[in-house]
Amino acid sequence: MTGPIPTQDITKISSVLNHPSRVIYLFLKRLVDIAASLLAIVLLSPVFTVAALSIYLESKGPLFYRQTRVGLHGKHFNMWKFRSMQHNLSPADQARLLEAQSKAGVRFKMTDDPRITKVGKFIRKYSVDELPQLFNVLVGDMSLVGPRPALPSEVAEYNARQMVRLQTIPGITCIWQVSGRSNIPFVQQVEMDIEYICKANILLDLTLLLKTIPAVIFCRGAC
Repeated sequence: MTGPIPTQDITKISSVLNHPSRVIYLFLKRLVDIAASLLAIVLLSPVFTVAALSIYLESKGPLFYRQTRVGLHGKHFNMWKFRSMQHNLSPADQARLLEAQSKAGVRFKMTDDPRITKVGKFIRKYSVDELPQLFNVLVGDMSLVGPRPALPSEVAEYNARQMVRLQTIPGITCIWQVSGRSNIPFVQQVEMDIEYICKANILLDLTLLLKTIPAVIFCRGAC
């Protein structure tokens, strides 16, 4: 992991976060978030319906999965997803999962996770499981564009440089999501998130949103 933030980086990040123009940018960003998330929820309502029905028919359990994540300035919030995993695991699968997790660090994702259902594999592949986060965007916990929100356990392992990710509102997509998604190592993800924080503007946000569409359709880094 990267060590302390160089002095020049601290100065640059601080000047970006405190620049007067950022107030205008954040205001416009919030307007875009509200309008776009509302429109997306309406247009994608058939997808919501089909996904919910498929989850209900395949396995017992709730349709949605709620998880505590860390947002702007370390504030905790509930992030929503469509449930893509079995509600109850067998003792053998639980033991396998715990063994794999014990070998992992920050941003661990288990391959061939026994908890994932058949429907879950499909909705994860095309990021349909992430659609309920549009409601997180609508209420202001998240933005359409920003660093992905981390788990509290992950933040507990952050060093000073990685904590910079908490200086902006988390989002559904960002630079590394359109550059390779989960294939990119965590250290590089952090550098891309810091790059976004330093360069953030409405045009960049719109560009990243447009680039997210082919990244999801061709399941880059999610297959």
